[in-house]
Amino acid sequence: MRIATAEEMRQLDAAAIEGRKIPSAQLMERAAEGILSACLALLEQPHGKRAVVLSAPGNNGGDGVAAARLLMEQGIQVRAFLVGRREKMTEDCKEMERRLEGCGGVLEQFHPASESQKAVIQEADLVVDALFGIGLNAPVRGDAAEAIHYINSSPAVVVSADIPSGVQADTGRVLGCAVRADRTVTFTCPKVGHYVGEGGLATGTLTVHSIGIPADLMEEWTESITAVDAAWVRAHLPSRPVDGHKGTFGKCYLLAGSVGYTGAPVLAANAAVRSGTGLVFLGVPETVYPIVAGKTLEAMPHPLSAAPDGTLAELALDQIMQKAVSCDAILLGPGMGRSAAVEQLIPVLMERLEKPLVLDADGINALSKHMDVLQRRRAPLVLTPHDGEFARLGGDLTGGDRVGAAKSFAQRYGCVLVLKGHRTVTACPDGRVYVNTTGNSGLAKGGSGDTLAGLLTGLLAQGMEPGEAAAAAVWIHGRAGDLCAERLSVRGMAPSDLTETFCRVFLELE
Repeated sequence: MRIATAEEMRQLDAAAIEGRKIPSAQLMERAAEGILSACLALLEQPHGKRAVVLSAPGNNGGDGVAAARLLMEQGIQVRAFLVGRREKMTEDCKEMERRLEGCGGVLEQFHPASESQKAVIQEADLVVDALFGIGLNAPVRGDAAEAIHYINSSPAVVVSADIPSGVQADTGRVLGCAVRADRTVTFTCPKVGHYVGEGGLATGTLTVHSIGIPADLMEEWTESITAVDAAWVRAHLPSRPVDGHKGTFGKCYLLAGSVGYTGAPVLAANAAVRSGTGLVFLGVPETVYPIVAGKTLEAMPHPLSAAPDGTLAELALDQIMQKAVSCDAILLGPGMGRSAAVEQLIPVLMERLEKPLVLDADGINALSKHMDVLQRRRAPLVLTPHDGEFARLGGDLTGGDRVGAAKSFAQRYGCVLVLKGHRTVTACPDGRVYVNTTGNSGLAKGGSGDTLAGLLTGLLAQGMEPGEAAAAAVWIHGRAGDLCAERLSVRGMAPSDLTETFCRVFLELE
């Protein structure tokens, strides 16, 4: 699903209103219908329930005022408040107030010092947040900040119009304070702020509601940010010919493991097998080979020269090259350790291996000391850092813009960057960005990254384009995590459970 920036939505609305002559009040009414549907879904018996609508003077507030009227028509007791100065009301917002008055409603002025108004919000069954829309770019202050505080302290269910007030649409940053919604109804397209950063936590359940803007207007967009969902993954997974053989589905090579880290290569290899790739080769230091070989059935491990500390020795280079050059995709890093030999091997392999390459965990740590190799590498490269590893690579998240930071890094270094975290962001060197929509805190356990890296490498070996393989792997990994959580709980699920669950995800996608 396409994600829109605030500027794109502004241009889209203008094109619909000015170019296609669609009345702006008509778009506002349709937005209100979406808010109404979300409210009714949260109220089991709407008739007689108490609702509060808090609207600012702008057009987002107009959506709320229109929703207040529709809620009244459903038999809901509604108190509507204007948060801000009445003289700043837009013409459409004024029109919605006239329509509200026409059916007996009143748009009252909000007074944060009023104990009676505070009590009304506290006693409501439903609160509609229609304060700020997607154009917010300054910290929330004054009466609006007080209104947000009242909303968040109310036991009522909360529905936000377009985006939770206080969330910056293009980054997910909270500007001062923000509404914590149970459900957010956004219009035409989702926004970055619904998924990433604190905005992703404030949004609650997201509903995308069409307000009637012609779909062909979106074709003129130059940005390309996609919210990855099941339909997108289904459309991009490689086909499996009925007469295919092992070679048809690719070969991948994984270089992983060291003394003390024998689980990482096993998890990565098992995930690669479950990805559907034809053959999985696994190179590990000879010191841990017996352990790894005893835990892998479908993958084919082989021993490599090891240093006294149980990590790979530099002598392993030729052995690695002999195995890796015949494979279609390669993974370097999980559990390899941070020895001097590993730090020397990784940049050499990055330069010599001319196949799609995934760098994870200790592979990323080694790269951080040899960033110049990125300028010399020509074959596709996928990096999978979490925030700490991203910082070691020179990435900057201090501005709170995860999408912008990932995109800038990917374009600067000509790689695919998978910035892991809540709603993982995948950025491509050509400017495409994918935002994940699956996953939960049960994935925040050692070993989860190894399963993701193995799955991703397996999809690359099957011929997927690197950016699409990364985005698909992240979604599948997260969806498996969601299914595991349903069965085992987020607390009790383990990374090894994910690999088995990949099968269920693939069945859903058929």
